Amino acid sequence: MSKINAVITGVGAYLPDYILTNDELSTMVDTSDEWIMSRIGIKERRILKGEGKGSSDLGAKAVADLLKKTNTSPEEVDLLICATVTPDMPFPATANIISDKVGINDAFSFDINAGCSGFMFSLATAAKYVESGMYKKVIVVGAEKMSSIVDYTDRQTCPIFGDGSAAIMLEPTTEEVGVIDAILHTQGFGRKHLHQKAGGSCKPASHGTVDAREHFIYQEGKHVFKHAVSNMADVSVEMMKKHNLTADDLAWLVPHQANNRIIEATAQRMGLVKDKVMINIEKYGNTTSATLPLCLWEWEDRLRKGDNLILSAFGAGFTWGAILVKWGYDPK
Repeated sequence: MSKINAVITGVGAYLPDYILTNDELSTMVDTSDEWIMSRIGIKERRILKGEGKGSSDLGAKAVADLLKKTNTSPEEVDLLICATVTPDMPFPATANIISDKVGINDAFSFDINAGCSGFMFSLATAAKYVESGMYKKVIVVGAEKMSSIVDYTDRQTCPIFGDGSAAIMLEPTTEEVGVIDAILHTQGFGRKHLHQKAGGSCKPASHGTVDAREHFIYQEGKHVFKHAVSNMADVSVEMMKKHNLTADDLAWLVPHQANNRIIEATAQRMGLVKDKVMINIEKYGNTTSATLPLCLWEWEDRLRKGDNLILSAFGAGFTWGAILVKWGYDPK
């Protein structure tokens, strides 16, 4: 019997209409376009506006786009996994809410929270359900309303993050394409450098936590940058060595869009020219679990069947890793 691989067969996305520019940010905090571009590489980011709107609204529109593009009915979907750090609420899972909003009623669904590595961890998990022969159509969606946990008085963090969502469909194939390998890591000590202080069971919400602004992103930038640069580069090179790949063998690096300098350092370690690196951080900022699928969505028309891609990310936890994907289809 031929080995079953899990192949990406489509990509959908949704980005909010509102664009928050560096110039507008500079009226809110002591920053400037020059400062943000030189240190991070972001010029603008999308923000979801509207009362009662959450990550599920972003995710549902991305999934609806995916279903339409792949000519898939909601009844055909077996499993939906949502990667997010900004769930609509602590429970139920945002994946459950997305499923309901798009009419997926015959599948099961759950969330994965692995910080900015969330989509990568979810993709690796979803691939196993397909490879086992258990399911034929699995959706992985990264959906983030990061603006809901950004402190717009903190000049160190508020320029970094944006809102957005993207989703991929995974299906079985016996061809030698799809998700080939995953190298994933977690080191929990990193939590002290990047986290949200309050709102969980350890420190429930109170007047005190709200007044102390502890429901926003807390980040020690220098520590996070140092670990992200080394770990993203190391694991990406490890994946290349494991599969005897050279820079010439790779069509694309799909890096997490957190900081342009981290992306450049990773590509340099891999020996890749800039033309082989997907970069859209300037337009969307760091959308956390949505950055990798947003890259795949934006570059979909340039991907060819058989292209070797390495997806690489680093996030809170610390979490990081790399996934080797052999692209499964030509432009549609």
